[in-house]
Amino acid sequence: MANQTTHNEHFERHRAAVLIPTYNNAATLGAVLTDALSFTKHVIVVNDGATDETLAVLDQFPDLQRVSYSPNRGKGIALRRGFAYALTQGYDYVITMDADGQHFAADLPSMLEQVEANPGALIIGARNLHQENMPGKSTSANKVSNFWFHVTTGLKGPDTQSGYRLYPLFRMRKMRFLCTKYEFEIEVLVRSSWRGIKVDWTPVKVYYPPPEERVSHFRPVPDVTRITILNIVLVFITFLYIKPRDLIRFLLKGENWKKMWKEEVLKSDESNVRKAASIGFGIFMGIIPIWGFQLLVAILLSIKLKLNKALVLLSAHVSTPPLTPFVLFASFLAGRLWMGQTAKDLIFTNGITFETIKENMLQYVYGSITLAILGGLLTWGVSFVLLTVFRRQKK
Repeated sequence: MANQTTHNEHFERHRAAVLIPTYNNAATLGAVLTDALSFTKHVIVVNDGATDETLAVLDQFPDLQRVSYSPNRGKGIALRRGFAYALTQGYDYVITMDADGQHFAADLPSMLEQVEANPGALIIGARNLHQENMPGKSTSANKVSNFWFHVTTGLKGPDTQSGYRLYPLFRMRKMRFLCTKYEFEIEVLVRSSWRGIKVDWTPVKVYYPPPEERVSHFRPVPDVTRITILNIVLVFITFLYIKPRDLIRFLLKGENWKKMWKEEVLKSDESNVRKAASIGFGIFMGIIPIWGFQLLVAILLSIKLKLNKALVLLSAHVSTPPLTPFVLFASFLAGRLWMGQTAKDLIFTNGITFETIKENMLQYVYGSITLAILGGLLTWGVSFVLLTVFRRQKK
């Protein structure tokens, strides 16, 4: 009983609660609730339209805080409604646990410790993905999820699919979400990171029953389809808005220029040739006419070519606003070299029609490729000379 009092006081001090969404988990829900209530009385259950004996199980725990509705709406809706309810009750944090018995309440204290170690952070309970009975499909799916999370946020993590999480609700109060099913747990991670909320991990234990005893509401075809579409949308938003936004914010801070100059340009563990090649390649990728994919391709190729990714990304923003019109116009002018007598003096001088778009597009494509090659080579040469001079002076 002393432990219960101790942990309950910790939950109250941090204004935290345990949040358990459930749908047709009557067979395991009672044990999960008993386990959680042995650590704190601040437990919220969201009954997501269950049709089994869930209500009878919940009635055995009169002190629970309950959110119920029907019909079933999906895990994303259950979590979102649980968040909204917790905020109305004055909680700043919730720790989410699954109702299928795979999570252990014994990890609640270590999750709660992260409130002091990383205040305001979103913490994911990282599972041991190599333990016995771990589903092979889950391991593979987690690797894919980790990869796309890295692409959209720049963060590397061991487990982005774990449902054992600590959410800082007070920092998420004004966020509005779109997803309703399992893909919500990806959306909330990426968008929280975009909002400046730190995402971190802490190890937790997990239990996976043998395959013949395992119960899952995950539907492979529709759920994987929704997750795939979500990742595609998030990637587009990342490279069309988030990356340019973050770059502008970065460049507006004077101290960042000094830090970048010292750490990325002058640091001695890379040759002048590699640094200059990174800058020149970034200029090339920023101009080449693959709009919407320039930064993504630049990142992937810079990793493959072992270039300085920071310099590649920085220089690849050469075509982002407010420079976009100048790059487009310069590309159009460069295209005159290849068009001969069909070259255009101005874009859309006779109005915008399908035919004029097609004619001007060809000149633009030829010109942008030419400008990308010349700009990349010129920038490489100038960068190499400047790096040779400045790094020699530093020494």
